[in-house]
Amino acid sequence: MTNRQILVRDLLVLLAFAGWAMALPHYGSEFVVSMALTCLMYVALSSSWGLFCGSTRYLSLATSAFFGIGAYTSALALESLSWLESIALGAGLATAVAVVMGAAVLHLRGTYFAVLTFGMTELIRHAVTYFEKKVTGTVGRVLTVIPDRDTIYLTVLALAVLAVLVSIIVRRSRFGLALMGIGADEQRAQTLGVNTRLIKIMGFAITAAFAGAVGAAMAVRWTYIDPHTVFNPFIGFQTVLIALIGGAMTLWGPLIAAIVFSVLAETLRLQAPQIYMMSLGLLLILSVLYLPGGLASLRWSTFGGWWRGSRQWVREASARERKNV
Repeated sequence: MTNRQILVRDLLVLLAFAGWAMALPHYGSEFVVSMALTCLMYVALSSSWGLFCGSTRYLSLATSAFFGIGAYTSALALESLSWLESIALGAGLATAVAVVMGAAVLHLRGTYFAVLTFGMTELIRHAVTYFEKKVTGTVGRVLTVIPDRDTIYLTVLALAVLAVLVSIIVRRSRFGLALMGIGADEQRAQTLGVNTRLIKIMGFAITAAFAGAVGAAMAVRWTYIDPHTVFNPFIGFQTVLIALIGGAMTLWGPLIAAIVFSVLAETLRLQAPQIYMMSLGLLLILSVLYLPGGLASLRWSTFGGWWRGSRQWVREASARERKNV
């Protein structure tokens, strides 16, 4: 297929997904809509995370920080600003923090970058907690202005579709090529004239903008928020797991994995949380060992290769057993 045909195919798939998700609240139960809302949240978070981290291979653990910034911004601003203005403000503040954070830590790679982004997330969470306790005299915020369910759902759906659309556009642009060049060989990209520092900060800021906007939209699901809830590290860790298991370097991998994880979360987490966490770990191990490209790389030939490999392993095991006898 040519690049144009692939682009048309991706846009048609995205349009079909958006149409199906838009119709879901009209015939789905409250439980189904709630599960779909969680799914769309992680589609937006993991797709935007994969756009930067999947291309550059920088492992960021700061998603929960940007999510929490957006959530707190929405909680504070909804009483004086409109719904869309609150979301835009949450995305803008998260972007500003990402630019500052990126300028400070994006010269590092690997474990150092991951640890520092996680450390800065915890720093922001504790700073907000200190401000709430010492300055405002509260622990959290009670949300009094809450939009209706369909408004929240359509907003998160729009953010998820926009995240995938931005990924489609960026991956076909010079900016996307620069991101992939950084992931392949950053020093070589620098020698070719790529301003790697600026490119990394811009990519990091895009990820933060979506996380902040999603946090601002999802904050109203709770009538009461506190730093522990919205700056929860589990949100960031699950975003990373979804992107890695789905295929961080692929376009549709995070979306596929977000659907799988949302179903697992709603069916197992409340009734059997241990089994849910074991399932996450098992999926990650299997992906790393047997599916490094993620769920998006699954093909019929992949199953054929697994079948041939398993048969070969059985034959070799049988031969060793006969030899020992």
